[in-house]
Amino acid sequence: MTPAKKQHDDRTAPLFRMLEDKIALERSFGVEVVGKPVPASSSPLPPGEGQGEGDVSPAPETKAPAEKPPAAQGTGTKAERLAALRQELADCHECQLARTRTNLVFGVGNPEARLMFVGEAPGADEDAQGEPFVGRAGQLLTRMIIAMGLRREDVYIANILKCRPPENRVPRPEEVIACMPYLRRQIDIIHPEVLVCLGGTAAQNLLELQMPVGRMRNQWHDYHGVPTLVTFHPAYLLRNPPDKGKAWEDMKTVLNRLGLPIPQR
Repeated sequence: MTPAKKQHDDRTAPLFRMLEDKIALERSFGVEVVGKPVPASSSPLPPGEGQGEGDVSPAPETKAPAEKPPAAQGTGTKAERLAALRQELADCHECQLARTRTNLVFGVGNPEARLMFVGEAPGADEDAQGEPFVGRAGQLLTRMIIAMGLRREDVYIANILKCRPPENRVPRPEEVIACMPYLRRQIDIIHPEVLVCLGGTAAQNLLELQMPVGRMRNQWHDYHGVPTLVTFHPAYLLRNPPDKGKAWEDMKTVLNRLGLPIPQR
């Protein structure tokens, strides 16, 4: 042993003995002072994140879980869950349409509806009133519902988009992607016996089929277990009156599926 190392040992030996005595004393009172190694899998961060040189990860703050709204919990009545979902959407800014809308157009009708209609997007009248299908196309849809022997209050009506696209243009893919989860939650809450897609945009996005309306009609489709029929959008029927007869045949198919009588026209 070199003189320098011996001198170092002579100075540190008493310190080590004092530390050992302190540890022994604390253990005699039941205090465990020697920590256990933490397994790598218990790290709160993935390897390489927040664990660089000089980083110290603070202990995670413990908070009581926030109470989820009824729409997220899946509790409450259908009306309560729809109201919670609407409130969640009130300040939605997930796409650029939030900057140009006048009102959010959530949906309208009976939360316990057996029949639900899904259209494309709000127009100018819908944007002004905050309710879907209230313009000329909406008035035609209301007449169709009455012709079926139902009232507008008996069904539920919603759109793919909840905000009006400027100049009533076709919804853009990023807008549909942002809004579709909310429509899907509406459908999940209402859980209708039959869905009717009004027009190609609604049908193609809801059913994930890239086909024209003419090829999707006259057959039942399935949306997560809900029988779904495709028909023409009322705005199309206003421009193409001869196809109103085809749309009425579609509505009779819906009535048959629901087990309801078909009114005579």
